[in-house]
Amino acid sequence: MTQLSLIRISPKYAQAYATVACAILVILGLVCFHFSWVGVGIFIFTAAYVIGGYESTKEGITTLWEEKELDVDLLMIVAALGAAGLGLWRQEYHLIVDGAILILIFAISGALESFAMERTERNIQSLMAVTPDTARVIDKEGEKNVAISQLQVGDRVLVKPGEMIPTDGIIIEGESTIDQASITGESVPVDKMRGDEVFAGTLNGNGVLIVRVDQPPESSLIQRVIRLVEQAQTQAPPSQEFVERFERGYSKVIVCLAILFTILPPFILGWDWETTIYRMLIFLVVASPCALMASIMPTLLSGIATGARQGILFKNGAQLEKMGRVKAIAFDKTGTLTLGHLEVVDIIPVAQQSKETVLSLAASVESGSEHPIGQAIVEAAKTANLVWENGIKIQAKTDTIKPEAHEAIAALKKLGIKATVMVTGDNKRTAQSVGEMLNLDVVHGQLLPEDKLAIIGQLEQQYQTVAMVGDGINDAPALAAATVGVAMGVGGTDVALESADIVLMSDNLGKLSQAIELGRRANGIIKQNITFALFFIFLLLLANFVGSINLPLGVIGHEGSTLLVTLNGLRLLR
Repeated sequence: MTQLSLIRISPKYAQAYATVACAILVILGLVCFHFSWVGVGIFIFTAAYVIGGYESTKEGITTLWEEKELDVDLLMIVAALGAAGLGLWRQEYHLIVDGAILILIFAISGALESFAMERTERNIQSLMAVTPDTARVIDKEGEKNVAISQLQVGDRVLVKPGEMIPTDGIIIEGESTIDQASITGESVPVDKMRGDEVFAGTLNGNGVLIVRVDQPPESSLIQRVIRLVEQAQTQAPPSQEFVERFERGYSKVIVCLAILFTILPPFILGWDWETTIYRMLIFLVVASPCALMASIMPTLLSGIATGARQGILFKNGAQLEKMGRVKAIAFDKTGTLTLGHLEVVDIIPVAQQSKETVLSLAASVESGSEHPIGQAIVEAAKTANLVWENGIKIQAKTDTIKPEAHEAIAALKKLGIKATVMVTGDNKRTAQSVGEMLNLDVVHGQLLPEDKLAIIGQLEQQYQTVAMVGDGINDAPALAAATVGVAMGVGGTDVALESADIVLMSDNLGKLSQAIELGRRANGIIKQNITFALFFIFLLLLANFVGSINLPLGVIGHEGSTLLVTLNGLRLLR
């Protein structure tokens, strides 16, 4: 028996194929009308209406049936069918052509918008395809390939040169350079050795590594990123929700005006009924808010995709908008502005012992310790031996400031941020010292989590839009309460990551100014799009009222403006 198989068309390409088929049918129909094969031409144009308008009709009827709302797609179909009906009634077959061209242009616009949105989706989803499916686990029996989902905490994973690291973990043997661009946005590979943390989805360089799994695969950094990206794609920002509410009311107003447009002109302007109906159909097309609807989400999704490539993860489009409006930024200190490493800041000898002797004795006691304080003492002694030999005195040191912190704060001030504020639980003297070195505007020390929360509230009263940057559990309330919460992706706790709106994947403070600039660009493009869309709707309505456009020109103007604002939004992908 011969098996028959049906050709299945991917939904992703279905609209494109339907558009091509509709275009071919419109051309064939025009040929038939040219040779006066009216019956055949009407049949072909009917097929063009069905194939080209099927998707819009389905969406429009579904919206009307399930949500009891008028959809722009349905208005387009009504206009096209109205033109066809008017053409058959008056035997003016060019009106049938006008309706078919309306559907064709609408289908082309839909296909192009789908293509544009798919490009944005690809940029985001590329983040999700960076981890291998299996890992090479070493146990008593040797090597074996294990599915990533079956890895257990404590498993030892072998990673060879050039391979993708399959899981978050700690290097227990070997050293190499790791390309972390896919996760942190760092352009330069990072040297890693025993004891360093590595992340799933990063690329191993020229060394052989054995990595100990330190958390379940579903808790890895890349998996958290994927969940946050998926969340960002499903949440509409306030501006988009407002436009969607506006569209529902606007569509009803358009229908009411179309009815008035059908009734009043013959009595007021002396138009004949055919002209009135034709102008009403054009009115339905050009007044539809498609360009307005396309003004926001393509722009924000493009911004989210660009941010992800740069190591800045926006949880949703609303946060991208808000980041562009931030006027003040509050920072935690330890782990955010500073590295958070314990260091010896002073030595107070007793019993007439020298500082050198005290440090030397303490270091010998702590030489085998793995406690952070003990390691800090040993490290201070190693450094001191170098400087003492050259007759240099040790000076008290605070927590080490991150290398990029000075430049990051300067960049924020250059962008016009009105206040840079430190909110830390550390002692006031240390906080003040760090604040002065970084040229921060205000420094608050010895704060409890509720104190940080109160200061965020005060800043919002003064500046309206405030970002909070932190990494610890004690920062979570302030991160959640701020207009925009920004967490450190590498060093941040799970609570901080969940509470924040934006995650800096490389813990690089320099990304803050990039995030603000990206938000400002997005807001600027959205304003451009909305202004252009409203102006073009007004222009087309005016042209229709004075009778200077026909239905195809109205469709071209309407769909052209929609396509232009969509493409304008995609500029953020660059």
